[in-house]
This record gives sequence, structure tokens and C-alpha cells, in this order.
Amino acid sequence: MIRLFKHYIPHAVILLGLIDLVLLCLAGEIAWRVRAGQIGIDAGETLTRLWQLSAFSVIILTAMIAVGVYGSDALRSMRFATARLLVAISLGVIGLAFVDFLLGGHNFWRSTLAYTMGIAIVMLVLNRLVIGGLLGTAAFRRRVLVLGAGARADRLRKLSERPESGFVIVGYVAMTDSPPVVEESIARGAIHNLTRHVENLDVSEVVLALEERRNALPLADLLRIKTTGVHVNDFSSFIERETGRVDLDTVNPSWLIFSDGFSSGRALSSAAKRIFDILASALLLVLTGPVIALFALLVKLDSKGPAFFRQTRVGLYGQNFDLIKLRSMRTDAEANGAQWAQKDDPRVTRLGKFIRKVRIDELPQAWAVLKGEMSFVGPRPERPEFVANLEEKLPYYAERHMVKPGITGWAQINYPYGASIEDSRHKLEYDLYYAKNYTPFLDLLILLQTLRVVLWHEGAR
Repeated sequence: MIRLFKHYIPHAVILLGLIDLVLLCLAGEIAWRVRAGQIGIDAGETLTRLWQLSAFSVIILTAMIAVGVYGSDALRSMRFATARLLVAISLGVIGLAFVDFLLGGHNFWRSTLAYTMGIAIVMLVLNRLVIGGLLGTAAFRRRVLVLGAGARADRLRKLSERPESGFVIVGYVAMTDSPPVVEESIARGAIHNLTRHVENLDVSEVVLALEERRNALPLADLLRIKTTGVHVNDFSSFIERETGRVDLDTVNPSWLIFSDGFSSGRALSSAAKRIFDILASALLLVLTGPVIALFALLVKLDSKGPAFFRQTRVGLYGQNFDLIKLRSMRTDAEANGAQWAQKDDPRVTRLGKFIRKVRIDELPQAWAVLKGEMSFVGPRPERPEFVANLEEKLPYYAERHMVKPGITGWAQINYPYGASIEDSRHKLEYDLYYAKNYTPFLDLLILLQTLRVVLWHEGAR
């Protein structure tokens, strides 16, 4: 994987994205020349259209990222990828045509965009058939040797078998005398020279997956392997990189303290984040004010009770604040106390089902963002009644409150909506990854991919 602004991106995604960018430019150029020939004008030099081609390509690529074209599902399913490509290119082309109309220019002719749309779809689908198929083969995956043969090694085996995995495990070495969970492992005593073994297997990375490190850490072996230029990684860091989450089953305080992350040099990034929050929330409230007012009226007509409801949530540093949303449940929804939301929750009103599905009930939260109690991106703020229980049962839960809560976040776009202790545990792993690796770049990725969650109602309940 490539680490870009503290966030890991698979090599396959980077390569596929760069090729897509070139193909989009090529599609735009071909479309222009076809259209120019039809109306009998000189096509001119390509360099004279460089900014239009670049703008078109970047906007379409951004739409592709937003709708999940580079997600794991799209990478392993051609049908899924094609569907997302159609949506992304359609949205991008419509957006470009609208911008051109507003500007009153002729930078993006609608007829040319129509040709570009068709050509781009064909090219991008072919790219996935050819390049995408090659990237999924073992030849394009990192070769990993696992030191360990227990439960952790077995978890890595299952992770490597996922279609979107970027690595292949070429061997397991049992470092202790304990009965191995991975049957195909080789005992350390059967390998005369572990460094030579690594070289013979053409290993690019060694992962330490010991169940117990005490008196079992092979320092001499690891030092020799490291000095030959092979990357050595521990289990928790490897899982974090490959899954985009912090693994609560294996992480310990010393790893959180000494691993890269939770950087103190965030003053500039935090200031930029706050400026963006103020401008974006103010603009959102102005643009969606009529929508909020309309649905507030509909909520009042649909069921008895207020149009809005306030609910206490836990924010930055564990401080409570009031969250305002459009009411989507009956007024007696919690007559028996605080409850987790459920699938097909009977407490949700008829209109509530719709506004939850399209996220309209979330719009008033922009007021909390404007006041500085929330951000657009961050862990979802939880209720105090649940937080006290979760902090007792889940390790490091309090650490998620060291960043400002958000309307959308890394957990929201990566994990389906959950309403249990186990779901909260999984979401906490993603929240810790965000808190540990926060950068404006990661915020941008989350904001873009939130469109995917909204369009396909992922996680709505």
C-alpha cells in the first residue's frame, strides 16, 4: 500500500485511478474531435483544450471516488463496478453541463459531453476487464511471510483470502512449540537460516503474529531480516494498514503510545477544519433552510408532537451538548428509557422512514457544526446513557472523545448502521483509526464517500 497523508491506499487503487484519469482525458479529446468533424470546424491543438480536459477528468474522477467506484465491492465485481461507473459519469456530466449553463460559456458543450460520456464508459469498463483482472492476480500482490501459526496467523490467512486483498501469504513459521492453528506452518527449528528462507520465497514483508511475545520475540531473526531490506511489521500495525481500523483484540496501550499517529502538529489542520465547518455549515443551512422548513411542517402533519427534537449527546472531551434533528419517531418512543435503534424500528413514523433513508433528518445538525459543538467529519456523538456502559465494556472508548464528533465519519462510511455493544466495538475500531490518522485529506475522502452512503442508503436506519 501507499501511505498518502497518513492514510493507506492500495497500490491497485492508485494504479487503476491513474489509468482512469488518462482514459478520461483521452475520451474527452476523442469526443471533441468527433463533434468538431460533425459540425465542420477545425479541432485545433490538444494543448488549447488542456484545462477543459483536466477539469472534466478531475470532476468525473472525484464523482467516481464519491460513489464508491474504487471500493472493495466494485474492485471484485464487474457488474457492481459498471453500475457505479454509470452513476458517477452521469452525475459528473450533468454537473459540468449545469456549471457551463450557469457560467454562460461554451467550455463544456452538452453535445460533446454526451459523446464523452459514452466513450468514457466503454474505456473505463474495458480498463477494469483488462487491468482490473491483472491486479487481482497473485503476481500483483505483496508477498508476505507470517511469523506465527496461532489464531492471529489464521486471521491473516482469512484476510488474505478476501478478493480485494492486496497481499498473498507465502508461508507461516511456527515460532513456539504450541500446537499450530495453521496446519501448513513450518516449525522454526526446521529452518536453518530464516533470512535465507525469506530470500528464497522472495518475501516483500514479514509480519510478526505471535500470540505471546514474552520470551518469544525473535529479535536476532527480525534484525537480520530487516537489514536485508525486507519490511518487518507487527500484527496490529499490519491489520490497521490493511483494514483501515484499529484492532481492539490485539492492540495495547504501548502500541497506541509509540506507534505513529495522534500527531500534535495539527494546529494548522484544525484551524482549516474549523474554517471549513463554519463556511460549509452556514451555506448548508441557507440552502437547505426551505427543505428543513417544509419537512418540519410535514412532520407536524404526519404525527403528533414537535417537528424537532433535542437529545443530549457526548462531544469533545466528554462534554455534553444538545443535538437537534427533525423528529422521525413517535413522541413516546422512549417512554421506557433510552433504547438502541432497531432494524425496521416500529417507533419510527411513516414520514420518519423516508427522512431517515435520505438523511433529511440530519440537516439541522449543521447548527451544532456552526456553533462548534460538532464537525462535519468525526465520530458520531453517542448518548450519555450509552457512553457510560460502553466505556466500561469497550477498551479505549473514551479516546474517541479526543476528537470533535461529526455528522459523518470513517466508521459511518465503512460499517453498516449498528445498534449493539458488538456493533459499537466495530465502529470504535474505525473511530480510533480516524482519531489516530486524521488529516484534511482523510476528511475529504470521507466527505466524498458520504455521497455513496446517501445514494445507496447504506447504514440508514
